[in-house]
Amino acid sequence: MLGPTSQNSFHEKALLMRELTHRINNEFTSAINVISLAAARSRSSEVKAALNDVSERLHHYADVHRTLQMPEHHTCIDAALYLRQLCLSISRSKLESNNIKLVLAARPLSMPSDRCWRLGMIVYELVTNAARHAFNGAEGEIWVELWTAGDFVECRVSDSGITSHNFQTRGRVIYRSGAREGPGRTT
Repeated sequence: MLGPTSQNSFHEKALLMRELTHRINNEFTSAINVISLAAARSRSSEVKAALNDVSERLHHYADVHRTLQMPEHHTCIDAALYLRQLCLSISRSKLESNNIKLVLAARPLSMPSDRCWRLGMIVYELVTNAARHAFNGAEGEIWVELWTAGDFVECRVSDSGITSHNFQTRGRVIYRSGAREGPGRTT
């Protein structure tokens, strides 16, 4: 249980995080507007097409960012639905252009919103690392699986790629910070 000072500190940090998220969303919107205006002003159809592609990609990155926002309220949400939205956003922003398919296997699962958010952060990190390191420009698949195991929720991210080197991920750091909370943690 948190004391009054710890609760105030937590709420202040959450407020600052939401404010930062708001600023980042504004910057995405500003960048998209500048690119869209440049596309509209260009006389070249090739330049218009290229700028429209960039604008669309930025929209998809903004979708990922919105999906990964820290929840404002502690409610229960469907983790499978949340991951489906996240996986779709990641696919559109990073994977489709590299011919990497992202497959989600998850059944409806009610989960506290803050834990689901942490799960999303871990999945994002692991999928991003797999896309960056496992395929060396080749096409492939990344699988995200979510299931219950007794009182726990387990999640696995795997891929069909081959990597020749080790890399570190922040996913385990996020996992460890959530693991102290007891049942419902992710792996």
